[in-house]
Amino acid sequence: MKVTPLISICIPAYKHIDYLERLLNSISTQTFKDFEVVITDDSPDDGVEILLKKISPNFTVYYYKNKIALGTPENWNEAIRKANGDWIKIMHNDDWFATDHALQVFYDATQQNLTADFFFSAFQNVNVDSGKKEVVRLSFTDKLFLKSNVYNLLKKVYIGNPSCTMVRKNLNIWYDKRYKFIVDFEYYIRVIRQTKIPVYIDKVLLNIGFHSEQVTTYTKYNPEIQIPENMTFLNEQKKDILKNIIVFDYYWRLIRNLKINTQEKLYSFLGNIKPTGKIISIINFQKKSLLVC
Repeated sequence: MKVTPLISICIPAYKHIDYLERLLNSISTQTFKDFEVVITDDSPDDGVEILLKKISPNFTVYYYKNKIALGTPENWNEAIRKANGDWIKIMHNDDWFATDHALQVFYDATQQNLTADFFFSAFQNVNVDSGKKEVVRLSFTDKLFLKSNVYNLLKKVYIGNPSCTMVRKNLNIWYDKRYKFIVDFEYYIRVIRQTKIPVYIDKVLLNIGFHSEQVTTYTKYNPEIQIPENMTFLNEQKKDILKNIIVFDYYWRLIRNLKINTQEKLYSFLGNIKPTGKIISIINFQKKSLLVC
């Protein structure tokens, strides 16, 4: 019978065994011990299973090999579904804890904010190729800005990727498998709407690894992914959402940066998705501005 831990560290694995080993090592040194690790494996080989047998972790690990690769983010959801803890701590396998006390700090925050359901911390971006590091914290102004309107998440990476977060499992809010690039902030928006503003922990508790094979790397400037995702997201918000200057600016820049300069080009990426009239207006206005220049 499985014992219910306080925290489930959910790792949706996919290849990169060296990164995963680094993450598992950072878990093994945590001073807070009331946790389990749940690994759902999308890898095409048995490298993850071999690694687990080799290192023999000193903590509870539940390993599940997906019969069919689920992809991002459904593999994240699969790990959450199999978790037993009260709290879900997603950890991507290319990220790792920045301190041995990281889990303890997250847990202490839950005890100091008993009615809160969503926590996130400061973090450090680490470029795996160059070694460049950048600490990301929320300033006082950032906190006010995030608190003022949930759509301000479209302006800046206030919360970071899911490795920076911890949420109550009983929220039963899942990552939307229709999304790849905007999957993080789309999920955060839904969670915040249900739970209100998350609690920010002003300590660097996570190292976030960046490398060329990440989903966010190859989707960032890809209109075949960005246009359908962002138009789907827009269509599911309130009709007047583009009156919000942050949202309007986000879509203005998206269309400009992806060089969507005609309606025909926009529709070529949309399939059955219908754009709003205001998106068409933005395209027409930008096109007219270019002709004037």
